[in-house]
Order: sequence, then C-alpha cells, then structure tokens
Amino acid sequence: MAKQELTTVPIGPLGIIALPGCEELAEKIDRYIVKWRSAQDSEHKGTIAFAEYERESYIMDSSFPRFGSGEGKCSLRDTARGYDIYILCDVFNHGITYKMYDHIVPMSPDDHYANLKRAIAAVEGKARRITVIMPMLYEGRQHRRTSRESLDCAIALQELCFNMGVDNIITFDAHDPRVQNAIPLHGFESVSPAYQMIKALVNNVSGLNFDKDHMMIVSPDEGAMGRCIYYSTVLGLDLGMFYKRRDFSRVVNGRNPIIEHSFLGSNVDGKDIIIVDDMISSGESMLEVAAKLKDLGARRAFVFTCFGLFAEGLKSFDNAYEKGIFDRVFTTNLVYRLPELKDREWYVEVDCSKYLSYIIDTLNLDKSISRLLDTSDKIDAILRKNGYKI
Repeated sequence: MAKQELTTVPIGPLGIIALPGCEELAEKIDRYIVKWRSAQDSEHKGTIAFAEYERESYIMDSSFPRFGSGEGKCSLRDTARGYDIYILCDVFNHGITYKMYDHIVPMSPDDHYANLKRAIAAVEGKARRITVIMPMLYEGRQHRRTSRESLDCAIALQELCFNMGVDNIITFDAHDPRVQNAIPLHGFESVSPAYQMIKALVNNVSGLNFDKDHMMIVSPDEGAMGRCIYYSTVLGLDLGMFYKRRDFSRVVNGRNPIIEHSFLGSNVDGKDIIIVDDMISSGESMLEVAAKLKDLGARRAFVFTCFGLFAEGLKSFDNAYEKGIFDRVFTTNLVYRLPELKDREWYVEVDCSKYLSYIIDTLNLDKSISRLLDTSDKIDAILRKNGYKI
C-alpha cells in the first residue's frame, strides 16, 4: 500500500495509549507509523498544522498501578491536550496479574474494562478526540437478549460513548456487528482480517487450489455465515454450513449444550476446507466440526479464527492434530496468546499490526478508511502474485 499523501491536516498530534497487555502490539504499530512518517516527503510537514506529526514515538507514557486492596488508577505522564488519542485494549489478556490482599490475581475482562475507563478519564476533557481500539469486543457474545438477561455489550458501548466521551470504537470481526445500533451517532467499525488470513494461508501451506472442485468454505454455525459468505464470494468457492442442535432443557456453563452438528452443503470429498469463525474459546465445537468434515472425506481442514483464546488449554487440539482431524489453525496477534501456542506445529500467527497502523495513520489524517476495510482487490492481488487463479 502506498504511503499517505498529505492532502489533509491531522486531527491533532497522534497519541497511542497501550493498556497492560497491549504493549507488544502497540510497539509494532508505533514502529510502522514512525517509519512511514519519517520517510514522508512533503512541504507541509514543517507547518504549524503538522506540529508533532513526525516524532520518535507516538506511545504515551502511562501506568496502571494497583493498591494492595486491588483498587487501581491510570497515571499519564505525557500531555494529552489537543491530542488525537488511540487507546489499545485487550480485555481478554489473562496473562496480566496483580496482587490483591497478598494474592496473585489474573486480570479478568472486567478488570481490563475498568482500566480502559481509567485511561479515558485521564485524558477526557483534554484530548481532541478519543478512539478505542478493542480488537475483541468486551462482552461481544452478550449482544442479544433471549430471556431475562443483561445486554452487557450495548451497556458498555453506551457508557464509553455517551458518558465518557469516546468518539469511535474500532473492533475486529465483531460477534454480531449489529451491536453498533446501541451507539448510532458514534463511529463503530468491525474490521475483517480476511486479507491477512488468506496471505498467511498461501505463505504457509503448499498444494492449494482455489477453485470449487478443490476447496470449500464452511461455517461452523449459522452465526458465522456472514463472514463466511465474504470469503466464499471473494474466492469464488462454494459455501457449506453446520447447524447446531442444542438441548434447550439444560444449561451448562451458561449455555445450552450442543447435541449434534449437522452439515448442510455440497460434497466435500477430497476438498481442502476453510472453516471460518470469529473465535476459538474452548474449541470443542470447532474440533467436532473438523472431525465431521474429515468423516465426510475432506482432504485438509484449515481453521481461520480472529481470536484464539483456547480457554481450556491446548491438549484437545494437540490430540486432534495427531489424529489428523485438522491441519492448521490461523489466529491473529490482536489478543493474548498462550506462550506455548507459538511452539505448536499446527499453529500459524497472523500479524495484523501493520493493518492497524494504516487505520490509525489514516484516521489521524482525517481520511476515509473505506479503502482499507474493503480488501477484495488485495486478496485477488496476493493470490495472483503467488500463481493462483480465481
């Protein structure tokens, strides 16, 4: 992608606040933007409108100390006056801990969300604009009401935008992007990493054929159909779907247990299958879907999922891989990954830091990001570059 042309004026000096657990991602984003802006040649860079446009780092000096009782605060050591602030938050990073009453406690999503509000409170009233980048949306799975339930995602979005002054929310592959209806007058973008996934696939797997006779897209349930339709459309492949039959008479771990996965679609015999979903939590459903496809004669099974939480560990995936149930799992670096995950032969990490850098740099210059969100042309280009025809 070409460098930005300085045809617009930045909203304000760029500032990036990395919440605990997001430091690595923030540093990668920072390096890209520093590199691009230092190489930018423009007569406008020396004008007052571009003050602080080029700096050695855009990451703001912040800390989130905890008291012995578990209470916390945000302390910002850099000025935020007039800045265009981007706050990176990974609410699912359980690798961060703190001490409370002499006990080591892993941070929960609620703890990270509280830190996010602390960061906003530290800059609110001073920053020119506040954008929250939350790759996996807080309480995104609690997006609708089926009985007497709390609508946690909508409440959180309204609190951030209506009560705390957040202007924009950027998330990736939202479980249901219709949650943006909770904040209709504020910016909300659900970004798809489809290009990054396909690029990682062609760079790490050989013997691929992107045609209907050799490859197919499969949705593990009806909720994932939207993202799967996009993949099948841009790649020109057939689409299949699994239907979850649930036992609505019981609730286990907050949900109705799945009785069976039933496949709806054309013949998968001898085909490479790409299974697309937004997340792997325990992975039980994903592995059952892959096993069903193998039983139906699928050649290879590749899993595309934006967020690999692996909430119940990696043992089940190790066992399934040894049995040949799946071939590769592709997940992004947008959330915390178990340290041992990177050593697994079946795992491929999809780096989205450059993509986020483009989005932040473009928004800071007050430009449209529509061309960044529609990656169909880039997908076509990467396939042709690697000798594939669709």
